[in-house]
Amino acid sequence: MTALADKVIWITGASSGIGKALAQTAAQQNTKLILSGRRIDALEALASELPVDCLVLPFEVTDYEVLSSKVDEAWAWQGRVDILVNNAGISQRCLAIDAKPEVYTELINIDLIAPIWLTQLQLKHMAEAGGAHIVAISSVAGRIGPPLRTAYSAAKFGLIGYMDALRAEVDQIHNIKVTNILPGSVATDVARNALTGNGSKRGISDAVIDAGDDPMDCAKCIWEAVAADKPEYIYAKEMEMGLAQMRHADPDTFFEAIAGFGAQTVEAYWKEKETM
Repeated sequence: MTALADKVIWITGASSGIGKALAQTAAQQNTKLILSGRRIDALEALASELPVDCLVLPFEVTDYEVLSSKVDEAWAWQGRVDILVNNAGISQRCLAIDAKPEVYTELINIDLIAPIWLTQLQLKHMAEAGGAHIVAISSVAGRIGPPLRTAYSAAKFGLIGYMDALRAEVDQIHNIKVTNILPGSVATDVARNALTGNGSKRGISDAVIDAGDDPMDCAKCIWEAVAADKPEYIYAKEMEMGLAQMRHADPDTFFEAIAGFGAQTVEAYWKEKETM
């Protein structure tokens, strides 16, 4: 069991959404928190509200030249990082046929390469410390490949693959636990901040996201999965959970269902573009 009490927890993307909720819920269990993201003001505001010691460590996750120094700073703060939560990310809302190649480069850099770098840079620290726990926030889109999310799904599928292979290498040998989290619809700004085909932010949300679960409920379930050392936890309900389970249990039915859903989504996408 990986209990949270007295643990040093590093959360990326901590200024909003699931990351902020993870910080708020972890702070209820006498932890020490390293809060990272791009928005210093939001991170400092969050730190000031939390009843635990916090290190505000802002950086851009794709600024690879500074990552090593940020890792050194994080580990120097308390002499350890017990739990690393790779949460920072960005989504997508555009068809592949309508997307510039640069959209794929940016999104895969943020959602896949950046968490791999941040993890790689502290694996030796974790091994020398006698163990740690790595949490990767993937997505149900990392299991089912929904339309309008080709780059996002590629990154999230890849993140699961990297973490699964890493777990096989470090679990028993170095006592480094790895938990993949696959959230479905959670009420955050993920759709509003998603990239469109030309690389700009979408600026509007989705009805399914707005009707999604409270980030605090999601965060509590994530910490329960971490405490139980679960290799993977799907936080989803109804159709999203059904599709995620069907992907492997009944692939023929799954592919037929997702193809129909995809065709409807493509038609709706072009109709929406016509009205813009």
